[in-house]
Amino acid sequence: MHSAEHRALRELYAFTRQLERHWSSLSKLFGGDEAAALGAGAQAAEGMLGELAPLTGARGLPTATMARFASHFATARPGAPDRVLERNQALRFAALDAQHVATLLAYVANLAAADGDDELRSFCSRWERKLHTNERQVRLAAVAIGERPDEAIKPADGSLAGRAGAKVNSGIGAFGEWFDGRRS
Repeated sequence: MHSAEHRALRELYAFTRQLERHWSSLSKLFGGDEAAALGAGAQAAEGMLGELAPLTGARGLPTATMARFASHFATARPGAPDRVLERNQALRFAALDAQHVATLLAYVANLAAADGDDELRSFCSRWERKLHTNERQVRLAAVAIGERPDEAIKPADGSLAGRAGAKVNSGIGAFGEWFDGRRS
């Protein structure tokens, strides 16, 4: 296995695990279509991880090592926790998780094709299509919330800490609006 493929598979595991955990926890903060889209994506990521582990293990890359550890820190989106975000922001940032994993799957599929590994190429191509569907559902939910502006700017996390974090985030936004108004 080429070192590029080895690294990409470790990254694929880490980011897919991060997607599964993030979307699963975020789905509990939302209701309706948003929760359904996030929950379905989390389940898809979990299914992919179940198939990925034996595939990588057969190639001498056990997923119970550094990739699993790295998944606790991997993120394809800004570092702001969902707790301080508005609902629209949390959904839009969540879509980045799946976009990153889908792009990584396409990359690994090309690496596998160059290496003549049809099994891995087929796996990656199939899961890229599946995750693209989940990403699209979350992206569409993020766009649709724009039709409900009052709901869009509600805190993603309705807890006291979430509401406080969203107020800080909103204050930063209000300052930016004030500052921009002063310059015109």
